[in-house]
Amino acid sequence: MNKKIIFTCCFSIIAMGGLLSFKMKSDSTLTHKSVADNAGLTLPQGFKAAAIADNLGGARHMAVTPQGDIYVHLGGLKNGKGIVVLHDNGDKADIKTSFGSFSGTGIQIKNGYLYASSDRDVYRFKLNSNNEVVDPEHPETVVSNLTTKRAHRPKAIALDNDGNLYVNIGAYSNICSEFDPQGKGCPILDSAGGIWRFKADKLNQKQSDGVRFATGLRNVVGLDWNTQDNQLFVMQHGRDALHDLFPKFYTVQQSALLPAECMYALKEGDNAGWPYLYYDDVKHKKMQGPEYGGDGVKEADAKYVDPVAAYPGHLAPDGLLFYTGNQFPEKYKNGAFIAFHGSWNRAPEPQAGYFVVFQPFKNGKPDGKWEVFADGFAGPQKDPGHADHRPCGLAQGSDGSLYVSDDSKGTIYKITYNK
Repeated sequence: MNKKIIFTCCFSIIAMGGLLSFKMKSDSTLTHKSVADNAGLTLPQGFKAAAIADNLGGARHMAVTPQGDIYVHLGGLKNGKGIVVLHDNGDKADIKTSFGSFSGTGIQIKNGYLYASSDRDVYRFKLNSNNEVVDPEHPETVVSNLTTKRAHRPKAIALDNDGNLYVNIGAYSNICSEFDPQGKGCPILDSAGGIWRFKADKLNQKQSDGVRFATGLRNVVGLDWNTQDNQLFVMQHGRDALHDLFPKFYTVQQSALLPAECMYALKEGDNAGWPYLYYDDVKHKKMQGPEYGGDGVKEADAKYVDPVAAYPGHLAPDGLLFYTGNQFPEKYKNGAFIAFHGSWNRAPEPQAGYFVVFQPFKNGKPDGKWEVFADGFAGPQKDPGHADHRPCGLAQGSDGSLYVSDDSKGTIYKITYNK
Protein backbone atom coordinates (compact mmCIF):
# COMPACT_ATOMS: atom_id res chain seq x y z
CA MET A 1 0.00 0.00 0.00
CA ASN A 2 1.17 3.53 -0.76
CA LYS A 3 2.64 5.01 2.41
CA LYS A 4 0.85 8.27 1.66
CA ILE A 5 -2.39 6.52 2.52
CA ILE A 6 -1.23 5.22 5.87
CA PHE A 7 0.39 8.01 7.76
CA THR A 8 -0.98 11.26 9.11
CA CYS A 9 0.12 14.63 7.92
CA CYS A 10 0.03 18.16 7.11
CA PHE A 11 -1.57 21.55 6.62
CA SER A 12 -4.88 23.12 5.68
CA ILE A 13 -5.98 26.70 5.26
CA ILE A 14 -8.13 29.37 6.78
CA ALA A 15 -9.38 31.70 4.08
CA MET A 16 -12.45 33.54 2.92
CA GLY A 17 -14.06 32.25 -0.23
CA GLY A 18 -11.34 29.94 -1.55
CA LEU A 19 -7.95 28.30 -1.28
CA LEU A 20 -5.35 30.94 -0.56
CA SER A 21 -1.81 30.69 0.72
CA PHE A 22 -1.86 30.29 4.48
CA LYS A 23 -0.48 33.03 6.75
CA MET A 24 -0.16 32.58 10.47
CA LYS A 25 -2.53 34.94 12.22
CA SER A 26 -0.43 35.71 15.25
CA ASP A 27 3.15 36.19 14.01
CA SER A 28 3.02 39.82 15.11
CA THR A 29 2.36 38.79 18.71
CA LEU A 30 5.55 36.73 18.98
CA THR A 31 8.81 38.03 20.40
CA HIS A 32 11.51 37.55 17.75
CA LYS A 33 14.33 39.58 19.30
CA SER A 34 15.10 37.17 22.13
CA VAL A 35 15.17 33.83 20.28
CA ALA A 36 18.68 33.06 21.53
CA ASP A 37 17.52 33.56 25.11
CA ASN A 38 14.49 31.33 24.61
CA ALA A 39 16.13 28.07 23.52
CA GLY A 40 15.50 29.00 19.90
CA LEU A 41 11.77 29.63 20.35
CA THR A 42 9.64 32.66 19.57
CA LEU A 43 7.09 33.44 22.26
CA PRO A 44 4.62 36.19 23.17
CA GLN A 45 5.96 39.18 25.06
CA GLY A 46 6.79 38.40 28.68
CA PHE A 47 7.33 34.65 28.22
CA LYS A 48 10.64 32.84 28.49
CA ALA A 49 11.69 29.34 27.44
CA ALA A 50 14.58 27.16 28.58
CA ALA A 51 15.68 23.77 27.26
CA ILE A 52 15.99 22.06 30.64
CA ALA A 53 16.91 18.60 29.31
CA ASP A 54 18.29 17.18 26.06
CA ASN A 55 18.98 13.89 24.32
CA LEU A 56 16.46 11.88 26.31
CA GLY A 57 15.24 9.86 23.34
CA GLY A 58 11.82 10.13 21.69
CA ALA A 59 10.12 12.15 24.44
CA ARG A 60 6.35 11.80 24.02
CA HIS A 61 3.85 12.72 26.77
CA MET A 62 4.75 13.85 30.30
CA ALA A 63 3.39 14.06 33.85
CA VAL A 64 4.69 16.57 36.40
CA THR A 65 4.49 16.27 40.20
CA PRO A 66 4.12 19.06 42.79
CA GLN A 67 7.62 18.14 43.95
CA GLY A 68 9.09 19.09 40.57
CA ASP A 69 9.64 15.63 39.13
CA ILE A 70 8.85 15.11 35.45
CA TYR A 71 7.90 11.65 34.22
CA VAL A 72 8.71 11.47 30.50
CA HIS A 73 7.37 8.59 28.42
CA LEU A 74 9.64 7.63 25.52
CA GLY A 75 8.47 6.40 22.15
CA GLY A 76 11.30 3.89 22.11
CA LEU A 77 13.41 2.26 24.80
CA LYS A 78 16.63 3.98 25.83
CA ASN A 79 19.09 1.79 27.71
CA GLY A 80 16.26 -0.70 28.01
CA LYS A 81 13.90 1.75 29.77
CA GLY A 82 10.82 3.57 28.54
CA ILE A 83 10.15 6.17 31.26
CA VAL A 84 12.70 8.78 32.33
CA VAL A 85 12.31 10.71 35.59
CA LEU A 86 13.72 14.25 35.70
CA HIS A 87 13.87 16.70 38.57
CA ASP A 88 13.33 20.34 37.64
CA ASN A 89 15.91 22.59 39.28
CA GLY A 90 14.76 25.78 37.60
CA ASP A 91 16.53 26.27 34.27
CA LYS A 92 17.85 22.72 34.27
CA ALA A 93 16.45 19.27 34.93
CA ASP A 94 18.59 16.40 36.15
CA ILE A 95 17.86 12.75 35.43
CA LYS A 96 16.89 10.98 38.65
CA THR A 97 16.23 7.52 37.29
CA SER A 98 14.56 5.57 34.51
CA PHE A 99 12.35 2.51 34.59
CA GLY A 100 9.73 0.55 32.68
CA SER A 101 10.42 -2.16 30.14
CA PHE A 102 7.92 -0.70 27.64
CA SER A 103 7.88 2.39 25.45
CA GLY A 104 4.78 4.36 24.57
CA THR A 105 3.00 7.70 24.63
CA GLY A 106 0.30 8.05 27.28
CA ILE A 107 1.24 8.95 30.86
CA GLN A 108 -0.72 10.61 33.69
CA ILE A 109 -0.79 10.88 37.47
CA LYS A 110 -4.09 10.32 39.27
CA ASN A 111 -5.15 9.32 42.79
CA GLY A 112 -1.76 8.08 43.94
CA TYR A 113 -0.80 6.22 40.77
CA LEU A 114 1.27 6.87 37.67
CA TYR A 115 -0.58 5.51 34.62
CA ALA A 116 1.42 4.75 31.48
CA SER A 117 0.59 2.98 28.23
CA SER A 118 2.44 0.87 25.72
CA ASP A 119 1.05 0.39 22.23
CA ARG A 120 -1.01 -2.53 23.55
CA ASP A 121 -1.48 -2.18 27.31
CA VAL A 122 -2.09 0.35 30.08
CA TYR A 123 -0.18 -0.03 33.37
CA ARG A 124 -0.08 1.79 36.68
CA PHE A 125 2.63 2.28 39.29
CA LYS A 126 1.90 3.04 42.95
CA LEU A 127 3.31 6.38 44.16
CA ASN A 128 4.48 7.32 47.65
CA SER A 129 3.70 10.58 49.44
CA ASN A 130 6.40 12.33 47.39
CA ASN A 131 4.88 11.07 44.15
CA GLU A 132 7.79 8.70 43.54
CA VAL A 133 7.18 5.25 42.07
CA VAL A 134 7.30 2.64 44.83
CA ASP A 135 8.01 -0.51 42.80
CA PRO A 136 9.18 0.40 39.29
CA GLU A 137 9.89 -3.21 38.31
CA HIS A 138 6.38 -4.50 38.95
CA PRO A 139 3.61 -2.35 37.44
CA GLU A 140 0.00 -3.41 37.70
CA THR A 141 -1.82 -4.12 34.44
CA VAL A 142 -5.00 -2.08 34.09
CA VAL A 143 -5.87 -3.02 30.49
CA SER A 144 -4.12 -5.48 28.17
CA ASN A 145 -4.24 -6.67 24.57
CA LEU A 146 -5.74 -3.54 23.03
CA THR A 147 -6.08 -3.54 19.25
CA THR A 148 -2.67 -2.78 17.74
CA LYS A 149 -2.19 -3.16 14.00
CA ARG A 150 0.00 -1.39 11.47
CA ALA A 151 -0.50 2.38 11.74
CA HIS A 152 -1.68 4.61 14.59
CA ARG A 153 -0.48 2.26 17.31
CA PRO A 154 0.23 4.64 20.25
CA LYS A 155 -2.35 4.60 23.03
CA ALA A 156 -2.84 8.11 24.38
CA ILE A 157 -4.75 8.27 27.66
CA ALA A 158 -6.77 10.61 29.87
CA LEU A 159 -8.46 10.23 33.25
CA ASP A 160 -11.53 12.00 34.58
CA ASN A 161 -12.50 12.75 38.18
CA ASP A 162 -14.96 9.87 38.47
CA GLY A 163 -12.57 6.94 38.27
CA ASN A 164 -12.57 6.46 34.50
CA LEU A 165 -9.70 5.89 32.10
CA TYR A 166 -10.02 6.90 28.44
CA VAL A 167 -7.81 5.26 25.80
CA ASN A 168 -7.43 6.13 22.14
CA ILE A 169 -7.41 3.11 19.82
CA GLY A 170 -6.39 4.52 16.46
CA ALA A 171 -7.72 3.17 13.18
CA TYR A 172 -5.11 1.02 11.45
CA SER A 173 -5.95 2.61 8.12
CA ASN A 174 -6.03 5.94 6.36
CA ILE A 175 -9.64 5.79 5.22
CA CYS A 176 -10.76 2.13 5.62
CA SER A 177 -10.97 1.57 1.85
CA GLU A 178 -8.88 -1.62 1.95
CA PHE A 179 -11.30 -3.10 4.49
CA ASP A 180 -14.42 -1.71 2.83
CA PRO A 181 -13.81 -1.70 -0.96
CA GLN A 182 -17.51 -1.37 -1.77
CA GLY A 183 -17.99 1.66 0.46
CA LYS A 184 -20.77 0.05 2.47
CA GLY A 185 -19.45 0.45 6.01
CA CYS A 186 -16.12 0.32 7.82
CA PRO A 187 -15.77 -3.02 9.67
CA ILE A 188 -12.77 -2.03 11.81
CA LEU A 189 -14.79 0.48 13.84
CA ASP A 190 -15.85 -2.29 16.19
CA SER A 191 -12.35 -2.46 17.66
CA ALA A 192 -10.52 0.73 16.55
CA GLY A 193 -11.07 4.28 15.36
CA GLY A 194 -12.40 5.64 18.62
CA ILE A 195 -12.05 6.22 22.35
CA TRP A 196 -12.65 3.38 24.81
CA ARG A 197 -13.47 3.93 28.50
CA PHE A 198 -12.30 1.64 31.30
CA LYS A 199 -12.33 1.65 35.11
CA ALA A 200 -9.14 3.28 36.34
CA ASP A 201 -9.03 1.21 39.55
CA LYS A 202 -9.84 -2.21 38.07
CA LEU A 203 -6.97 -4.49 37.07
CA ASN A 204 -6.58 -6.96 34.21
CA GLN A 205 -9.31 -5.59 31.99
CA LYS A 206 -9.52 -6.53 28.31
CA GLN A 207 -10.80 -4.30 25.52
CA SER A 208 -14.12 -6.14 25.65
CA ASP A 209 -14.51 -5.03 29.30
CA GLY A 210 -14.46 -1.40 28.26
CA VAL A 211 -17.10 0.85 26.71
CA ARG A 212 -16.67 2.25 23.22
CA PHE A 213 -17.15 5.80 24.46
CA ALA A 214 -16.90 7.55 21.08
CA THR A 215 -16.30 6.33 17.54
CA GLY A 216 -15.55 7.70 14.08
CA LEU A 217 -12.16 9.13 15.11
CA ARG A 218 -9.31 8.20 12.77
CA ASN A 219 -6.57 8.72 15.33
CA VAL A 220 -6.23 10.74 18.52
CA VAL A 221 -2.89 11.45 20.19
CA GLY A 222 -3.73 14.70 21.99
CA LEU A 223 -6.56 14.44 24.51
CA ASP A 224 -7.34 15.95 27.90
CA TRP A 225 -10.14 16.10 30.45
CA ASN A 226 -11.64 19.58 30.69
CA THR A 227 -12.45 20.05 34.37
CA GLN A 228 -14.29 23.32 33.73
CA ASP A 229 -16.74 21.59 31.37
CA ASN A 230 -16.36 18.10 32.91
CA GLN A 231 -15.91 16.64 29.44
CA LEU A 232 -13.34 14.82 27.32
CA PHE A 233 -11.74 16.85 24.53
CA VAL A 234 -9.68 15.26 21.76
CA MET A 235 -7.67 16.30 18.71
CA GLN A 236 -8.14 14.11 15.63
CA HIS A 237 -5.50 13.48 12.97
CA GLY A 238 -7.29 14.02 9.67
CA ARG A 239 -7.18 11.72 6.64
CA ASP A 240 -4.63 11.79 3.81
CA ALA A 241 -4.43 11.37 0.03
CA LEU A 242 -7.56 13.02 -1.33
CA HIS A 243 -5.88 13.73 -4.68
CA ASP A 244 -3.94 10.47 -4.84
CA LEU A 245 -7.12 8.45 -4.49
CA PHE A 246 -9.60 10.77 -6.25
CA PRO A 247 -7.74 13.06 -8.69
CA LYS A 248 -10.97 13.88 -10.55
CA PHE A 249 -12.40 15.56 -7.45
CA TYR A 250 -9.34 17.13 -5.79
CA THR A 251 -6.29 18.99 -7.05
CA VAL A 252 -2.84 18.34 -5.65
CA GLN A 253 -3.04 21.64 -3.80
CA GLN A 254 -6.43 20.83 -2.29
CA SER A 255 -5.09 17.48 -1.12
CA ALA A 256 -2.19 19.26 0.55
CA LEU A 257 -4.48 21.64 2.39
CA LEU A 258 -7.48 19.48 3.28
CA PRO A 259 -8.99 18.29 5.53
CA ALA A 260 -8.83 20.20 8.81
CA GLU A 261 -7.44 18.84 12.04
CA CYS A 262 -10.39 18.94 14.41
CA MET A 263 -11.07 19.34 18.11
CA TYR A 264 -14.05 17.42 19.47
CA ALA A 265 -15.82 17.70 22.82
CA LEU A 266 -17.08 14.18 23.37
CA LYS A 267 -19.99 12.65 25.18
CA GLU A 268 -20.70 8.94 25.42
CA GLY A 269 -22.10 7.62 22.15
CA ASP A 270 -20.75 10.42 19.93
CA ASN A 271 -19.75 9.56 16.37
CA ALA A 272 -17.32 11.95 14.65
CA GLY A 273 -17.92 10.32 11.27
CA TRP A 274 -14.60 8.83 10.14
CA PRO A 275 -14.23 7.40 7.49
CA TYR A 276 -17.50 8.64 6.03
CA LEU A 277 -16.68 12.33 6.20
CA TYR A 278 -13.99 14.94 6.62
CA TYR A 279 -14.19 18.53 7.78
CA ASP A 280 -13.47 21.35 5.33
CA ASP A 281 -12.27 24.40 7.25
CA VAL A 282 -12.58 26.62 4.17
CA LYS A 283 -16.27 25.84 3.71
CA HIS A 284 -16.77 25.28 7.45
CA LYS A 285 -18.74 22.14 6.66
CA LYS A 286 -18.66 18.40 7.17
CA MET A 287 -18.10 16.90 3.72
CA GLN A 288 -19.06 13.44 2.52
CA GLY A 289 -15.96 11.30 1.93
CA PRO A 290 -15.25 10.40 -1.70
CA GLU A 291 -15.02 6.70 -0.78
CA TYR A 292 -18.66 6.93 0.29
CA GLY A 293 -20.17 8.89 -2.58
CA GLY A 294 -18.66 12.32 -1.96
CA ASP A 295 -17.23 14.53 -4.68
CA GLY A 296 -15.85 17.52 -2.80
CA VAL A 297 -19.25 19.22 -3.00
CA LYS A 298 -21.70 16.93 -1.19
CA GLU A 299 -22.12 17.59 2.51
CA ALA A 300 -22.08 14.80 5.06
CA ASP A 301 -25.01 13.48 7.04
CA ALA A 302 -25.86 15.90 9.85
CA LYS A 303 -26.13 13.02 12.34
CA TYR A 304 -22.38 13.09 12.95
CA VAL A 305 -21.08 15.32 15.73
CA ASP A 306 -19.59 18.68 14.74
CA PRO A 307 -16.07 19.65 15.77
CA VAL A 308 -15.94 22.46 18.31
CA ALA A 309 -12.87 23.94 16.61
CA ALA A 310 -10.88 23.31 13.42
CA TYR A 311 -7.25 23.95 12.54
CA PRO A 312 -5.10 23.83 9.41
CA GLY A 313 -4.97 20.33 7.98
CA HIS A 314 -2.31 17.68 8.43
CA LEU A 315 -0.35 19.43 11.19
CA ALA A 316 -0.57 16.29 13.39
CA PRO A 317 -1.88 17.46 16.79
CA ASP A 318 -0.01 15.27 19.29
CA GLY A 319 -0.56 17.14 22.56
CA LEU A 320 -3.57 18.81 24.21
CA LEU A 321 -3.55 20.53 27.60
CA PHE A 322 -6.07 22.69 29.40
CA TYR A 323 -4.19 25.35 31.32
CA THR A 324 -5.44 25.71 34.88
CA GLY A 325 -2.45 27.50 36.41
CA ASN A 326 -2.13 31.05 37.69
CA GLN A 327 1.34 31.97 36.42
CA PHE A 328 0.31 32.98 32.89
CA PRO A 329 -1.89 36.01 32.16
CA GLU A 330 -5.62 35.63 32.74
CA LYS A 331 -6.42 35.11 29.05
CA TYR A 332 -4.77 31.68 29.22
CA LYS A 333 -6.75 30.40 32.20
CA ASN A 334 -8.84 27.35 31.23
CA GLY A 335 -7.80 27.70 27.59
CA ALA A 336 -6.17 24.93 25.55
CA PHE A 337 -2.60 24.52 24.37
CA ILE A 338 -2.10 22.22 21.38
CA ALA A 339 1.25 20.78 20.25
CA PHE A 340 1.32 20.29 16.48
CA HIS A 341 3.98 17.73 15.61
CA GLY A 342 4.29 18.98 12.01
CA SER A 343 3.48 17.90 8.48
CA TRP A 344 5.33 15.60 6.09
CA ASN A 345 3.36 15.50 2.82
CA ARG A 346 2.08 19.00 2.08
CA ALA A 347 3.72 19.25 -1.33
CA PRO A 348 3.47 21.36 -3.40
CA GLU A 349 2.82 23.61 -0.40
CA PRO A 350 5.62 24.08 2.15
CA GLN A 351 5.58 21.82 5.20
CA ALA A 352 4.12 23.49 8.27
CA GLY A 353 3.27 23.14 11.93
CA TYR A 354 6.07 22.26 14.36
CA PHE A 355 4.63 24.72 16.86
CA VAL A 356 2.42 25.05 19.94
CA VAL A 357 -0.79 27.04 19.58
CA PHE A 358 -3.22 28.48 22.10
CA GLN A 359 -6.99 28.18 21.76
CA PRO A 360 -8.98 30.58 23.97
CA PHE A 361 -11.93 29.06 25.85
CA LYS A 362 -14.94 30.52 27.62
CA ASN A 363 -17.32 28.54 29.81
CA GLY A 364 -15.71 25.30 28.74
CA LYS A 365 -15.94 25.86 24.98
CA PRO A 366 -13.58 27.35 22.34
CA ASP A 367 -14.09 31.10 22.12
CA GLY A 368 -12.22 33.14 19.55
CA LYS A 369 -9.44 32.39 17.10
CA TRP A 370 -6.43 30.26 17.92
CA GLU A 371 -2.97 31.79 17.82
CA VAL A 372 0.59 30.55 17.55
CA PHE A 373 2.08 30.53 21.05
CA ALA A 374 5.52 28.95 20.64
CA ASP A 375 7.33 28.51 17.33
CA GLY A 376 10.87 27.79 16.20
CA PHE A 377 11.15 24.16 17.32
CA ALA A 378 12.00 22.93 13.82
CA GLY A 379 14.83 25.35 13.17
CA PRO A 380 15.59 26.34 9.55
CA GLN A 381 13.57 23.57 7.91
CA LYS A 382 10.03 22.49 8.72
CA ASP A 383 10.07 18.92 7.51
CA PRO A 384 10.48 15.62 9.39
CA GLY A 385 13.83 14.72 7.88
CA HIS A 386 15.52 17.98 8.80
CA ALA A 387 13.57 19.51 11.71
CA ASP A 388 15.72 20.10 14.77
CA HIS A 389 12.83 19.43 17.14
CA ARG A 390 9.17 18.38 16.90
CA PRO A 391 6.79 19.31 19.75
CA CYS A 392 4.74 16.38 21.00
CA GLY A 393 3.65 16.40 24.65
CA LEU A 394 2.46 19.13 27.02
CA ALA A 395 2.37 19.24 30.80
CA GLN A 396 1.73 21.85 33.50
CA GLY A 397 3.85 22.33 36.58
CA SER A 398 2.37 23.09 39.99
CA ASP A 399 3.68 26.68 39.67
CA GLY A 400 1.88 27.11 36.33
CA SER A 401 4.91 26.59 34.09
CA LEU A 402 4.28 24.87 30.75
CA TYR A 403 6.48 21.96 29.65
CA VAL A 404 6.83 20.88 26.02
CA SER A 405 8.48 17.63 24.93
CA ASP A 406 10.30 16.99 21.67
CA ASP A 407 10.32 13.45 20.33
CA SER A 408 12.98 14.13 17.69
CA LYS A 409 16.02 14.79 19.86
CA GLY A 410 14.51 14.36 23.29
CA THR A 411 14.52 17.96 24.45
CA ILE A 412 12.24 19.19 27.25
CA TYR A 413 11.31 22.87 27.17
CA LYS A 414 10.04 24.84 30.14
CA ILE A 415 8.04 27.99 29.37
CA THR A 416 7.48 30.57 32.09
CA TYR A 417 5.97 34.03 32.33
CA ASN A 418 7.68 37.02 33.92
CA LYS A 419 5.12 39.50 35.23
